[in-house]
Amino acid sequence: MTAVLTPADLAIATATDIRTSRLKSQFGFTSLITPEGYSPKTDKGRARGYSTAIMYFAPADLSGYDVCQYRSAGCTASCLNTAGHGGVVKRADAVAINDVQRARIARTRLFFLNRFLFNQRLVHELSLHVESARRAGMIPCVRLNGTSDLPWERLRMNDGRTILEWFPDVQFYDYTKHVDRALRFARGEMPANYHLTFSRSEVNALDCERVLSAGGNVAAVFKICGCRPKGRCVHDLADGFVFEGASVVSGDHDDLRFLDPTGVWIGLKAKGLARSDASGFVTDIREDRAA
Repeated sequence: MTAVLTPADLAIATATDIRTSRLKSQFGFTSLITPEGYSPKTDKGRARGYSTAIMYFAPADLSGYDVCQYRSAGCTASCLNTAGHGGVVKRADAVAINDVQRARIARTRLFFLNRFLFNQRLVHELSLHVESARRAGMIPCVRLNGTSDLPWERLRMNDGRTILEWFPDVQFYDYTKHVDRALRFARGEMPANYHLTFSRSEVNALDCERVLSAGGNVAAVFKICGCRPKGRCVHDLADGFVFEGASVVSGDHDDLRFLDPTGVWIGLKAKGLARSDASGFVTDIREDRAA
C-alpha cells in the first residue's frame, strides 16, 4: 500500500526543525515513546527494577505505510492496537479512531516522511528516558516495536549508527515474526543489547519449531476464557504447563522478555479483538489453564 502525499504530509517531509512545544500541533503527537504510567504491562517491570520506554506505531498498513511486513491475516485482525488505550473510543472521528490511534499514525508517518527529524527526536527522548530511569535508581530498557516489526539492528540514525549503538549499555527488546531475525538472535548474531522473541501465527508452525530448536523463545496467544472482546478480563494464564513439547512461561506478568529462560513458549492471554479470533492465530486452551 502506497500512501498518497497530502499537503500536510509535504509539510512534514519538508520540515527542518522538531521542537517539544510544537510536536502536537506540527506533527500530531506529544511524544514518540509512551511515558510510564500509560502502559500497564510495561509498568509491571518496575517491581523488578526496570523502567521501560515503549514506542507504538500504527500497525500493519493503517498509516498508509506497512510496518509489519511478516504479519498474518490472523495477527492483523487481532492486533493489540485495539487493546488498552488504543481501544478506548471517547472522541472518535468519522472512521472511529481515537486520539491514541491518531498519534500512532502520526508517529509512523513522520518515520517514513522525515526520517532525519524522527531520528533526532528518538535519540533525544531515549536520552531523557535513560537519564530519568537512572536518576530514579531504575534500569532503563526499551521496546521500539510496540505495534510494529521493524529491523532496528539495521536502521541508521543521522550519524550512521543504529539506535542500539547509540545506547550500547541499554537493553532493547522486541517481538518479531521475521524468522530470520529470530534465528539470528538465537544463534547469537544480533547486537548484544537486543533481545528478540519470535511470535507464533496461524501460518508459521514450522518456523516456531525452528526457533525453539535453536534455543530461541516463541510467543503464542492463548484463549483462556470466554470474556468479551471489549469487556474486562480478570483471568490469568497459569505458568508451567507444556505446549507442543516446550514449557510455557506467562508473558503477562511483565514485559521483560530478555529475562525469560531460553527455549520456551511465552504465553500471552488473548486481549481485545483477539478474544474473538477464529483464524488459528489464537490457540484455545480453555479446558483447565485459566487460574
